[in-house]
Amino acid sequence: MMQEDMADVSHESMMEYYHIANKMLNSEDEGYTFYNKYGLEKGFSVRRSYVEWDGSNCHIILRKFVCSREGFREEKHMKRKMEDRKRRPRSITRVGCKAKLVIARQEETTQWFVKDFIDEHNHPLAPRDLSCLLRSHRRISDEQKADIADMEKSGIRKYHIMDIMCMQYGGYDEVGCIMRDIYNFCHANKQETISSGDAQTVINHMVARQEQDSDFFFRYLVDEAGHLKGLFWCDSQSRLDYEAFGDVIVFDSTYRTNKYNLPFVPFVGLNHHCSTIIFACGVISHETSQAYEWMLRTFSDAMGQKHPISVITDGDLAMQRAIRVVWPDSNHRLCIWHIQQNIVRHLHDDAR
Repeated sequence: MMQEDMADVSHESMMEYYHIANKMLNSEDEGYTFYNKYGLEKGFSVRRSYVEWDGSNCHIILRKFVCSREGFREEKHMKRKMEDRKRRPRSITRVGCKAKLVIARQEETTQWFVKDFIDEHNHPLAPRDLSCLLRSHRRISDEQKADIADMEKSGIRKYHIMDIMCMQYGGYDEVGCIMRDIYNFCHANKQETISSGDAQTVINHMVARQEQDSDFFFRYLVDEAGHLKGLFWCDSQSRLDYEAFGDVIVFDSTYRTNKYNLPFVPFVGLNHHCSTIIFACGVISHETSQAYEWMLRTFSDAMGQKHPISVITDGDLAMQRAIRVVWPDSNHRLCIWHIQQNIVRHLHDDAR
């Protein structure tokens, strides 16, 4: 009985190989779509590799599609010392897989045919319910993009957006994307700049405040094109408050009350009457670790390099990375509300 099953599998594999090897395609894009769909069914991700052009460099005449685990990481990246790395090294994903599909263009008919096909992988393949999360198979639909944009505009953090989408669609595997894709989409979708006229108006206002209050502190950041990417300010009273009560600070960029939908970052503390006080405020264009590092370094400059003893934030990873870099000796703690929310979320996942 086992021999018959093996014979059936072998026959099915041969028929599948014959079908692919004799496949005719209308374009290079159709070839990629076909191989990517095949990869989704089998459990591997696909990427474009080697390409050949005709003599005039106008038309592609050969294209190789490979498994995303083809090749090896460049040796120069492997030899770098840990102390020289600015980021934690990524896990090794390329293992020299030989699986590939090579298609070539017929000059007479302009159709494409399969020139070479290897279907042997040297690594485990993903199960069908998880292969949709591999890189080449992840997609954010137009409907999802509209929902994500609306939720971000409402001030919902990106990791909460992912949780909401998982509940809407019935699990991570049904969403069709991962957290990184949502971050990338929000980054691309966000308005890249503040218009130059409005930015100059803000800067002029800050200069006027500084003329009235010699201890008023402000700093702004621009990109290569001169667009405003970050703004930080605090007045003399805020600086005095921080000197007296700045052992513990809370900062969060949840609230976005400006028409540009840019993250507003207040630095908050408590005085001896347990009343809320504002130490400083800022606006950044994107919630990245680099943007938060600039904000924290500017805060330190404004406060005479006095670092807080403890910092309380939500679960944003970019914030956590920035605190480790700029204030390595400060104790970082998560807000109890966010801890409770994470517990509830995990209990919900376990119940499912």
